[in-house]
Amino acid sequence: MLSDRPADGSLPAQAGAIRSTAILRRLYPLLAFLGGFTWDALTIGQRIRVVDFWRLGMFLVGAALLALWLARREALGLAPPAPGATLRGRLASLAWQAPYLLLQFFFGGIFSALFILYFKSSGHLGTWLTASVLAALLVGNEFAGNRYGRRFTLTWTLFALNAILLCNFALPHALGSLHPLWFYASTVAGVTLTHILRWLAAGRPGRIGPAWALALVLMLAFRLDMIAPVPLVKRQMAVGQDFVQTPRRYSLQVERAAWWQWWRDQANVVHVPEGGRLYGLSAVFAPPGVTADLEHRWELRDPDGWRLVYRRPFTTTGGRDRGFRGYSWVLNPPPGDWRFIVATQDGRTIDILRLQVERGTPAASEVVVREID
Repeated sequence: MLSDRPADGSLPAQAGAIRSTAILRRLYPLLAFLGGFTWDALTIGQRIRVVDFWRLGMFLVGAALLALWLARREALGLAPPAPGATLRGRLASLAWQAPYLLLQFFFGGIFSALFILYFKSSGHLGTWLTASVLAALLVGNEFAGNRYGRRFTLTWTLFALNAILLCNFALPHALGSLHPLWFYASTVAGVTLTHILRWLAAGRPGRIGPAWALALVLMLAFRLDMIAPVPLVKRQMAVGQDFVQTPRRYSLQVERAAWWQWWRDQANVVHVPEGGRLYGLSAVFAPPGVTADLEHRWELRDPDGWRLVYRRPFTTTGGRDRGFRGYSWVLNPPPGDWRFIVATQDGRTIDILRLQVERGTPAASEVVVREID
């Protein structure tokens, strides 16, 4: 019996190549996301520049124009070209897909940059949860593809989220103020812009209700201190003893973290002798022209919960690359669980350093000098 199966096993090899190609296509969005995220993490957030807002604003304008074009194409009843093996057919198919890919690119560019800034501004559980939701949406955008063109409710909702996040950064930066009112105003501005965009779209496809619901959820999260106080970015925090202040740097002695606690800058147990002082240092970055009323809070855990022991307010001036420095101290802190908190004076938490105070003197071999320039 004759068989037309090649003797060299090329069909299994071809099948394996096809499967490998399919896997790579599925993984490509994730790989592209990881590459872009790494690049943004290295280049964004070290300093917040006006040019960054202009670039992201152009991305938002591009996304708006593409959404209008896709709505018009749907209203005209245009159908995608039939797939073809010729070069002309492939180019026609690529031209049809191009608006989807560009919209995905613009959304991803805004998401990635703003997520990095929110991530670097997050300092406690609530803000980490919000940053995690943004991360999930960022990854989801990489797999959305042409769903933006077919499901306009999704398009308007994600456009609203991008517009809101961008306005949350840009408005305080432009006004030089971090008053909570600007968060609510910028949130309403972002969703209103989306509503106007849908009103201008041909046929007004999709629903705008989810975009307004998203705005309400964000305002509630802000009220619950689950939104990072952008555009502030925490640079450094430290708690220790023997504080020294010079015109160029602050320094103090901190206890070294255990070798396996590689993620910690210092030990979570602090030994303070009787009558000693425990100092807290912080450096918080703010963009040039932005002033912020901050505070240090020292809290001790009692049987009834956390009790405020000492509060020191101060005002920061933006523009210093390494952050505006502040310090405070408590005298003869009793042993127990403590929290050193850096926050805005209206109650938004920037970061929390938890520690346990024990009576005694740390061993000299376990002490290192920490400097904040």
